[in-house]
Amino acid sequence: MSTKDWIDKDFYKVLGVKKDATADDIKKAYRTLARKHHPDKNPDNAAAEARFKDVSEAYDVLSDPKTRKEYDEARALFGSGGFRFPGGGGTAPGGTNVNLEDLLAQMRQQGGGAGGPAGTGGGLGGMFGDVLGGLFNRGGAPRTTTRMARRGADIESEATISFSEALDGVTVSLRLTTDEPCASCSGTGAAAGTSPRLCPACDGQGQVLRSGGGFALPEPCRECRGRGMVVDNPCQTCTGSGRARAARPVSARIPAGVSDGARIRLKGKGASGENGGPPGDLFIVVHVSSDPVFGRTGDNVTVTVPVTFAEAALGAEIPVPLPRGGRVTLKIPPGTANGRTFRIRGRGAGRRDGSVGDLLATVEVAVPYTLTDDARTALAAYVAAAAEPDPRAGLLASAANRPGARSTTSREGGG
Repeated sequence: MSTKDWIDKDFYKVLGVKKDATADDIKKAYRTLARKHHPDKNPDNAAAEARFKDVSEAYDVLSDPKTRKEYDEARALFGSGGFRFPGGGGTAPGGTNVNLEDLLAQMRQQGGGAGGPAGTGGGLGGMFGDVLGGLFNRGGAPRTTTRMARRGADIESEATISFSEALDGVTVSLRLTTDEPCASCSGTGAAAGTSPRLCPACDGQGQVLRSGGGFALPEPCRECRGRGMVVDNPCQTCTGSGRARAARPVSARIPAGVSDGARIRLKGKGASGENGGPPGDLFIVVHVSSDPVFGRTGDNVTVTVPVTFAEAALGAEIPVPLPRGGRVTLKIPPGTANGRTFRIRGRGAGRRDGSVGDLLATVEVAVPYTLTDDARTALAAYVAAAAEPDPRAGLLASAANRPGARSTTSREGGG
């Protein structure tokens, strides 16, 4: 996430919490909004998906105390579109209004240069460098040859799991190929017997200040690509990048109730960082295999259970298979209509909060293809004894009374 994102976005507002909210308040707000806007509960809803991403982004920043502190500092400095001294209300000591671009120019005049904050440690540039030291990881001290830490890259993989594994979650083993520190040069990028030199463009900081939009923000140095060092005699294995492709095993936990096509984020499971930087994240796209018996509707599992006409008419106790194995007895009342759905609680997919969805069993009346002579006689006797009213009477009357309807009768055979 760029520094500009931190300045422009109010993550507290996104989660609906106050700036002094506790960690528990933030977690509670996130869980409520994540459940409400989760793509599984809002299929084909682009607005809900965008809202879910915003909520997740806000939680990633505010849930980590260190990151939250840096975010608060960035908002305090630039939240109104310009630099404000702590406690100064937008003015420098002495009551002078300060424009950020002018401030950066003064920093460069005091020895800060384009690649870092003021090196004097005093005056306007030194004060600004101290304030931004933790935020941009640049510090107010004189420059050194220490290379800047870089976060590892995010990587994406795929995993295919069974329908049953998706209900309660599963741990899968993946083999990932990622960029890691080159074993031949120990990550320096220089050939054996040689060493990289300090980048002259950024003085080893890996970042330079670029002016734009009325203020300046740090960005990776183009000369060294953010590494802070330049390699004159590159390593033949990694061609000077200091990184090489390497395979490694990863165990990943897929949460309960995951749906087909879900994208799971595993923090810190991506490529390793450089110069002590944190690793990136691993994103796993989950593919759930279909099941020949069961289906899914959100957190509920569905199943269709055939019943005979007699069972539907007279009522019965019928066995229903369970998605995790075994069966349960379901009592259907007399006069059960074809297509009626019964809810069997606690037999569905697991949820993130530890609860479990339901099993939705839909009965389907099975009509026999053939009848014996005795069965046909008995059924004819039933029709005569029941003397049931025509179930289509209302349908035909409504159709005949439609505007422009014509009264015709023909005889057709079913296919």
